[in-house]
Amino acid sequence: LPVVLVYNTKLVTEGGVTGWADLLSPRLRGRIAFADPAVSGSSFTALVTMLEAVGGEEQETLRRFAENLDGRQLEGSGDVVRSVAGGTDLVGVTLEETALKRMAAGDNIALVYPSDGSSCVPDGSALIRGAVHGENAKLFLDFTVSSEVQQLLAGRLCRRSVRDDVASADELTPLDELPLAEYDLDRAVAEREAILMTWAFYAGEEKP
Repeated sequence: LPVVLVYNTKLVTEGGVTGWADLLSPRLRGRIAFADPAVSGSSFTALVTMLEAVGGEEQETLRRFAENLDGRQLEGSGDVVRSVAGGTDLVGVTLEETALKRMAAGDNIALVYPSDGSSCVPDGSALIRGAVHGENAKLFLDFTVSSEVQQLLAGRLCRRSVRDDVASADELTPLDELPLAEYDLDRAVAEREAILMTWAFYAGEEKP
């Protein structure tokens, strides 16, 4: 699930947004669609990706990005593309799958893989230890990674397959051609609360 940027094709010219650094530019202040990372898992992933990609002093990056949102955070990641397509915002941060679905539906948006680095954190499936119907659960997990289901995901849902023998849709840039930032998943998990507390402070949402 690569993290991508989207922009409104009627309001932003091609090449007007190329990477995370653009989201720190004053020219986009108040016109960036970004969901609250304390609520949206994809937004938290995007926030950590930005920190890795931009480099430098992380607190300064968080401060500049929060200030550039101008006090606006969307309630959920599903609102990002709608806000950009409708022209309320010029650019937004979302997942590749979400952007491609809305582009196929005719929304006035274009997708950009950040030139300074994206991330590609996979979804996961798991069996709960001691599940009452454990054998059925195992069968279901096998079903989800079967060739047939993975072909369905790749062909209809704009997803990248976990299987090497299932090709991705033609519109998906191969992963080995994407600029990817180093995404430290262990660190993202361990420091999640600290990152969110810092973000809330700069976004003006710190709790008493």
